[in-house]
Amino acid sequence: MAIIKLSATERRRVSAFFTCLVLAVLAWVFTVLSNTYSYTIKTVLNFKNTPQKRAFHSLQSDTVNATVNGTGWEMLFSKLHKEAGSISVDLRSLEYKSYIVLSTQLSQINTKKEVEQQITGFNPDTLYFDFSNRKVKRVPIQLVTAVKYKHQFSQSGNVILNPAYVIINGPANIIDKIQTWKTDTLESDSISETINTRLTLQPVREGNVSVFPKTVEVTVPVDEYTEKTLEIPVKMINNYNYDDVKIFPQKVKVTFTTALSRYAQTDEDFFEATVDLDLWRKHGYKVLPVVIFKSPSYCKIVKIEPQNIDFIVKK
Repeated sequence: MAIIKLSATERRRVSAFFTCLVLAVLAWVFTVLSNTYSYTIKTVLNFKNTPQKRAFHSLQSDTVNATVNGTGWEMLFSKLHKEAGSISVDLRSLEYKSYIVLSTQLSQINTKKEVEQQITGFNPDTLYFDFSNRKVKRVPIQLVTAVKYKHQFSQSGNVILNPAYVIINGPANIIDKIQTWKTDTLESDSISETINTRLTLQPVREGNVSVFPKTVEVTVPVDEYTEKTLEIPVKMINNYNYDDVKIFPQKVKVTFTTALSRYAQTDEDFFEATVDLDLWRKHGYKVLPVVIFKSPSYCKIVKIEPQNIDFIVKK
């Protein structure tokens, strides 16, 4: 392959040519991008001044295409920036009509935009709404947790929420489906003491639903746990015919974990162990399995000895 050999003067000329070419292209790009263009961007609608006496439901998406006047640079950056912008739409006029014309609010919307990025139109320009009766309902708050406890520590009682309920307000067809309202997730690691904190409730997803209050005080009692063993009397159930039945043994040993602060007060009266005679009468069981029918919520059963008991039915 032939190699073109250039003299020093020729190399300088070629270098100067390409330098001028690059500068010319950059100047052209800069000039083109400095001009003003109309382009379309996706815009999220945020509703404000929602009607207080009318429940509503939007009949279209919560995003519209906005036509914007801006420089080529701004158009380029809008294409690179994937997140949609947002505008506030005033819904005050829904008190007496069922639609909103966005173009009538252009001056109000553009006051919050830069002069170089003024919006000139929307697609769609008119938003339509469906109306229904507004309903108020009181529902319990549901705590969402992701708590990890230190070794031998755990929750020792019922969670206390203050308040325990929220008031939700909105269209009847939406409100009727809501049975609880969740909190944001309570996250903690290596917990070894009672948790006292304030959590935000999960936000409203529908623009026509309101929730009060927005936060809740949370108390999660935490205590160190230890094992304890008690002898619990066994009670027979479903002895419909009042048969003379003897069971052996009459007590079982129940080993469980309990909060250290409640160790002394937790005795056999807190538990109830049962066997079901129907298992013999209807299914022919030779021994009856022991079931712990009642136990404190802060206790966790570890083992039962024996798990099955013998019995004799006298005829």
